[in-house]
Amino acid sequence: MTVAVIGGGAAGLVAAIYASKNNKVILIEKNEQCAKKILVTGNGKCNYWNTDQNISHYHSRNMDLIESLNTENNRQEILSFFEKIGIVPLIKNGYYYPYSGTATSIKTALMLEVKKQNIEIKNNYFVKDIKKENDQFIISDGNEIISVDKVILATGSLAYYKDDSANIGYNIAKKFGHEIVKILPSLVQLQGNEKYFKDWMGIRCNSIVNLYQDNDYIKSEEGEILLTDYGISGICVFNISGIAARLLDDGHDVFVNINFVPWYKGNNFVNWLDERSTYIGERKLDEFLEGFLNYKLAHVILKVSNIDKNKSWNELSLSEKNMLANNFINFSLKITGTNSFDKAQVCSGGVNTLEINKDTMESLIVPGLYFAGEIIDVDGDCGGYNLGFAFLSGMTAGINVGDLRD
Repeated sequence: MTVAVIGGGAAGLVAAIYASKNNKVILIEKNEQCAKKILVTGNGKCNYWNTDQNISHYHSRNMDLIESLNTENNRQEILSFFEKIGIVPLIKNGYYYPYSGTATSIKTALMLEVKKQNIEIKNNYFVKDIKKENDQFIISDGNEIISVDKVILATGSLAYYKDDSANIGYNIAKKFGHEIVKILPSLVQLQGNEKYFKDWMGIRCNSIVNLYQDNDYIKSEEGEILLTDYGISGICVFNISGIAARLLDDGHDVFVNINFVPWYKGNNFVNWLDERSTYIGERKLDEFLEGFLNYKLAHVILKVSNIDKNKSWNELSLSEKNMLANNFINFSLKITGTNSFDKAQVCSGGVNTLEINKDTMESLIVPGLYFAGEIIDVDGDCGGYNLGFAFLSGMTAGINVGDLRD
């Protein structure tokens, strides 16, 4: 049997390798080379897996497919697969990296296995149309026609792209009758509309970021935050960004409350500041705060609180102390949008998982059509989860694409 895998990214490469065990496989890639996106993941170090596979790290309108894929047997198969193709993992706090420290090792190992399995690669082949005639899929780039028995769509998402060239997978799925859950940026920076952004631009600090829909608490993340001239960034922001994008698209008011002093575990920060004042003595507020807060951030919080930086802590009224302390622990920022798709690491949305066989990744609408990776309505947190899902779904599609001789 001949199988076409469309898309030479993480999901497509793994799908092609597993499918090649019993079939002739043609790997179709629109770019000059495969695995380009792998090279930029994890800042070029490629965090490809995570020990913590709690289902809460994945997001979808329907979680059944993720639960079906993310089994102990499948997880062990993926780790065994990478060991067999030569990857030695460096594991830091559960995060898996190639021991070489470079994403190139992952790409090289996958491409060498593709070569070993005699998989035919067609680079620079931009699929313009696929149709099904009888039991054959007819693929065309406008010039060359490829006829195959089955197709695995692993064309990725709109993330990283500045044009609509990545829409081809969604368009093919829609043509075959699949619903596409609206595509939105995820693992992306969040935007606001505040004048003080220019004053805190470039600051990095450890924080707790709490996401709110209207007045309802949604999710919390802790880690380093980057304050920018458009809003906020950083891993903890990325991990709430897909939910924020979906809420904004649904018309909700979205806020984040930032705790800039996550190390404080007490329940009365005013008292802590009172005690600090007793042993530090009289200082101007900007000097008083600089011992635990970046001076530029301290100036912003004082400005937002409408408090004179030249005053001392003891010169403040109780209401001013409470306001200032609250803005250290519960700084409120209205979110107005996200950065664009080309700044996003992944997307939320995609092919509706209810229309995919959760055990095989085959379309429930078109027999012989399979899906893998980011084209599906599944996205994960930072930390190796999106590559993890790409590998799990690619492996499952490749194994189950079957063989006409069976």
